[in-house]
Amino acid sequence: MTDPSLSPEIEGVTRGNAAGEIARQGWFVGHFMGEGNPLRTDGVEVKWSVYEGGEKRAGWGANREATTLCVLVRGRFRLSFPGGDVWLEREGDFVQWLPNVPHEWQADGPTVVISVRWPSVPGDSYPVTDADASERRP
Repeated sequence: MTDPSLSPEIEGVTRGNAAGEIARQGWFVGHFMGEGNPLRTDGVEVKWSVYEGGEKRAGWGANREATTLCVLVRGRFRLSFPGGDVWLEREGDFVQWLPNVPHEWQADGPTVVISVRWPSVPGDSYPVTDADASERRP
């Protein structure tokens, strides 16, 4: 078997390793990639997140324009929304939320998650106060 790192470049094909994109906190597709990078796009953002367990979002947040999809690769992951909590517990479990829906999250033990947002808009994420999030609970 040939070492894939030695494989020739193929025109029109980009390859890499999502787990190695720690410089952008796991985000490896989106508007934030450098000019000329084939993974630069305004259409979508993709993130590979690896957690040891216990990590959580520092407060409520939302996106003005982007819809978000979160897919569990392995582990256990909780997402909190004003209407309640959603647990991702089986490989492939996912949750999607629309723009302006506050959320926070926490990894429960070693966990890997893929997040996809569309469109990819600079400065789209914004903090939401606990009071604002609580007011949105049914």
